[in-house]
Amino acid sequence: MSGQSDESTPARAGTGVPEAAPAGHDENIRTANGADSTSSPGTGQTAADRQPAVGSGREPGQVSHDEEPHAAFRRFMATSWAPQDNALPSRDDCAPYAAKRRALLGARFPTDALVVPTGGLRVRANDTDYPFRPGSDFFWLTGCHEPDAVLVLLPNAAGEHQTTLYVPGRSDRSSSAFYADRRYGELWVGPRPGVRETQAALEIECRPLSELADALARLAPRNTRVLRGIDPLVDRSVLRWSAGGSTVDRDAQLAQALSELRLVKDDHELLALDEAVAATVRGFTECVGEIGHAMTLPNGERWLEGTFWRRARVDGNDVGYGSIVACGHHATTLHWVRDDGPVRAGELALLDMGVEGRSLYTADVTRTLPITGRFTPVQKKVYDVVLRAQQAGIEAVRPGASFLAPHRAAMRVIATALEDWGLLPGGAQASLSDDPQAPGAGLHRRYTLHSTSHMLGLDVHDCAQARDEAYREGTLTAGMVLTVEPGLYFQPDDLTVPPELRGIGVRIEDDILVTSHGRRNMSTALPRTAEEVENWMGQHLSN
Repeated sequence: MSGQSDESTPARAGTGVPEAAPAGHDENIRTANGADSTSSPGTGQTAADRQPAVGSGREPGQVSHDEEPHAAFRRFMATSWAPQDNALPSRDDCAPYAAKRRALLGARFPTDALVVPTGGLRVRANDTDYPFRPGSDFFWLTGCHEPDAVLVLLPNAAGEHQTTLYVPGRSDRSSSAFYADRRYGELWVGPRPGVRETQAALEIECRPLSELADALARLAPRNTRVLRGIDPLVDRSVLRWSAGGSTVDRDAQLAQALSELRLVKDDHELLALDEAVAATVRGFTECVGEIGHAMTLPNGERWLEGTFWRRARVDGNDVGYGSIVACGHHATTLHWVRDDGPVRAGELALLDMGVEGRSLYTADVTRTLPITGRFTPVQKKVYDVVLRAQQAGIEAVRPGASFLAPHRAAMRVIATALEDWGLLPGGAQASLSDDPQAPGAGLHRRYTLHSTSHMLGLDVHDCAQARDEAYREGTLTAGMVLTVEPGLYFQPDDLTVPPELRGIGVRIEDDILVTSHGRRNMSTALPRTAEEVENWMGQHLSN
């Protein structure tokens, strides 16, 4: 995705601390493990007989037209279920890595309590929700996929932290929630792990979410840091602290530390990224095979978008970001995500897409393809410049280099080509000046607006809360993963360029791992040179 290192993924709002529990989740009638305190299925009158399911799981303004279950039905639903399978899951592969990450974070703040929520479900329309994805920082620390959970790290005298993960109980046959709660009940959404299951899989001490409010109330704001903007109820439960009018934002320091720790990937993360890239390569190949059919549709971009999305859902969790399928002059719009245009012979298709794997790490790859399988001479002229720029950027990736080194190397190639084509009146050297006020400075950016690189990981624009000195102005280190993605975009109405260039947009993007001795192109399985692209397409284009 076009490199803009200051972008970040919006945080998801959550519902981590229960205020008024909906029917089926009334914590006043539930024990610590989530079961009704008054009875169990098959023992006569249950809490469900006294707790109507009105408004179950809904937020203000939402409406339901479900029939309310009467007492006889509730009694019937509480009986004659087979015993539950109480087998515990095996340890998740991420558990030891997440433990090391928590230790790294705790070492940054040895005397502070740290609160990191994941967020909750968000309403899409009335009584339907968007698919849930855990908060990236929370997931990095836990590996937990469940909504509403909150991680609390409490310091001890040894300078370490005691970890507690607060998670919801199961909405199973132990209470009426399994059929009365359309948001969490197992008959509505299927089984989910509870306290016991989560603790076994992640090797973290887990407690019921019903205990979180009391746990947060015991925290002193002056010694607590909260990852804010994710769960509004957690935000309200621990007040923001600023000592004596200090301008230091302690909570912002927590967010910065998390982003900066995530800059360097461990072995588990690199494996997840390799898997996401491999799935992305398969998705690109399948898109090429569908170009012929896409050309028969008035909105063939959508067909290619859907082809890739299917691969993302089969091999991973989802797409890592809104796929950019931009054909013809749409390729000159940097973030064209409408994907509703035609796929026409003789034009280029810019495909910027990435699979988000089951471990939530995402690839981010772009290829610009000739729709009929062969570049025209003018298309190849533009493509070859972008390819040379990208190669220069990739070769600039090495440990000890500045983060901006790939961008500067790529821009030198592009600015020089633009000068050769007569598009930079002041010349490439003036356009590349570090002084933005110098005559002719930055003119090349008219045709290549975005940055060349951004960090990649759990988010497509990863580690966005890191300080400039650790990221944009920082130094590349082994274990970092970044994109290299220069582009040239000649708008269809740009009178500064010759008519034959107008409407052509080209971007080439790969995911690059910084190694101890240089770099590794993680997406090298996809062809890059014009000749390689044409040969590859010839093998996969449908007849």
